[in-house]
Parts: sequence; C-alpha cells; structure tokens
Amino acid sequence: MPDDSLFGPDNLPYGVFAPSGGEHRVGVRFGDHVIDLALALEDSTFAAADLNPFLAQGPARWREVRGRVRELVESEIPAEAVHSLAGVSLSLPIRVGDYVDFYASIDHATNLGRLFRPDAEPLLPNWRHLPVGYHGRAGTVVVSGTEVVRPNGQRRTDSGAPDFGPARRLDIEAELGFVVGVGSGIGRPIDIAEAETHLFGVALVNDWSARDIQAWEYQPLGPFLGKSFATSLSAWVTPLAALDSARIALPEQAPPPLPYLAADQPWGLDIDLTVQWNGHTVAHPPYGRMYWSPAQMLAHLTANGAATRTGDLFASGTISGPEPGQRGSFIELSWGGKEPVRVGDELRTFLEDGDEVVITASAPGPGAARIGLGEVRGRILPARDRTRAGLPRTSGTAL
Repeated sequence: MPDDSLFGPDNLPYGVFAPSGGEHRVGVRFGDHVIDLALALEDSTFAAADLNPFLAQGPARWREVRGRVRELVESEIPAEAVHSLAGVSLSLPIRVGDYVDFYASIDHATNLGRLFRPDAEPLLPNWRHLPVGYHGRAGTVVVSGTEVVRPNGQRRTDSGAPDFGPARRLDIEAELGFVVGVGSGIGRPIDIAEAETHLFGVALVNDWSARDIQAWEYQPLGPFLGKSFATSLSAWVTPLAALDSARIALPEQAPPPLPYLAADQPWGLDIDLTVQWNGHTVAHPPYGRMYWSPAQMLAHLTANGAATRTGDLFASGTISGPEPGQRGSFIELSWGGKEPVRVGDELRTFLEDGDEVVITASAPGPGAARIGLGEVRGRILPARDRTRAGLPRTSGTAL
C-alpha cells in the first residue's frame, strides 16, 4: 500500500461488488483491492446485495466492524477474500428508500438568484432560515458508470408556448450525499444532537439536471421531470468515522438558526471536489463553504414528523464557491450559457451527447494523509425516439 494512497487503513469505504461469475456482496475498498467481508469476517450479514442489513444494525455495530477491518488490513487477510478492483463489477451500494435533494450552498443559491432574478435580492427570504429541499425520485438513483439518456420533456419556446423534445440545456450538479443508517418512525423528529446516531456515511452524487425542462415546469411546485430522470451515486460509501479529521466549523449563519437547527458540534466538512468534463478539469467545488450542515438537513427533513428508513439518501445540492473555478454546475460555469467554458480545444456551455463527466473528491485524514471519496461518473446518450410525438431521433444541441 503506497503511503500516499487515498484508500488506506484510515478510509475503508463500503461498497457492493461481484467477482467474475459471482453474486453481489458487501466489500471494503483497500487500495486497489476489495475485501469480501462475508469471507474475511465470517459474517453472513455481508453476503447481501446491498449495505442495508449492516446499516440497520446501528452505530455500535458500525464501530465494531470498522475496528475489525482495520485489524485485518494491518495483519493478514485470507487470500480468497481479496479481489482486484479491476476484476469486479460494482453496483448501487444501498437500497434507496427515499431521496431528498437540498439547496445548501450559499454560493450556488446566490449565483442562481443573480442569474434568474438579476434585479432582485439573490436569496429568497426563507433561505437563511431553513435548508431548502425537495423530494427526488429514488427509483432513478443509479450507480456511478451508468450511462444517462438525454431526457425528453416540455420546453418553453421563444413564443412563450411549449414544445416537446430532448433537453437542450443538460447540466450536472456536483453534490455530496448522506446515507441514513438507522431510520426514525413517523411522528418522531430526529434531534440535531442525535444526527450522528442515524447517519452512516457520505457518497458523491451527480444530480443531472435538464435546465430548460426545469425552467418551464418548476413554478409553482418545484423540480419534477427536469431532475427525476437520473441521479448518479458513487459506488463507495465513506463512513463518517473516516472523516473525523475533516470536521470543521460551519460558516457563520446569520441570523442564527431556530433552536431545532442549532448545533454545538462542528458539522462542516473540509472536502474538496474536482469536476472533469471529457477528461478536462473545469471546476474545484469546496464543500467546506456549505451553509447548511448534514445534521441540520436531517433535523429539518424530519422536523414535521416525517419518517426515515435505512438506506434513505439526501444530498447537499450543488456545491459551489465564490470563484468562477469553484462552481459545481455548468449553468453557473457558463453563466447561463452566456460565457462558454473551455473544454480542451472546444468552447462549451451545456452537455452534448457522448460527453462524460467525472466527479472526484478527497478530504484530510489523520496527520498529513488524505482520503478519497471515489468517483461518480456518467456519459450522456442520445434521447429516445418519441414517434407518437412525431419526433425524430436527435442529439440535442448544446446552447
């Protein structure tokens, strides 16, 4: 194991893998290898096609298993329990029950406010008082590497009337997702001080967005078809325990949040993301500037008594910073399509068919080490034929 590996003994993220010709089961990544936990720990809990049975066992069990795995990687692991990462297939690590997407970056919210409401205050009156969010579609959360078909939908034309066809302003959103380990019952809000007993870990998210479809449909009820066609999730879930060295204070929240959102613990996370477009780095979004923390998001999500379940996923919303090179969506990077982005030898605004986006991230580990959060990757395929609408197959031109 190289000293500078992002997947050393201080990381140990969980995923679900299948060896060639084998069944899917739970493993831990160590360097460029995957450890079969069912074999290495002699525990049938991990002979499952998702992490949910393990997550439901709770924090004491999470700590116990992490300790046992650390002992294993620092001694000897049975050869039959070790697989090369290149020789296995990875699948969605959790069985997602519900998916919620938040809007927790003050820089992202400010940028979009300036784009959409140039003559008004960028942040709406409620934004500094609560973590704004919406319910997404759990059934279209897909594992990293899954190809994404360009969605069809209604788009507003220059005349003001809609037409129907492939999204022309297809975009990404670089986000951090949070996985619920232990759920909560209906009518039982999760206190912000209890968040860590419910949250298991984090994973990178790309919440693909069709901006032209979204712009026509979102008033008055919010995102729908412009968001629900695909959300990509990393194959690796990093336990919160691996991020202890990345904990930082949140930026100042003014006005102070209401008591149910007030926390004494440092819930910010010093995580640096990188966005690559067709192999070219175009942005470095900093998660450390996020205004609302995952503990506050979870407390607000359940404040009305809404239930949560093992495997529920909620995401931060687009991660952006104050500088142009820190913007985590292409609508921000290209400033609504008015300022094209250099991608290699091309100037681009939104995604074209065949484009591939890869989002990676790392965070401080113990000492001078860093740990990796894997990647979330996706390539755009052309829109499907819609013959009943009289539409030919098309590639969807970027604006």
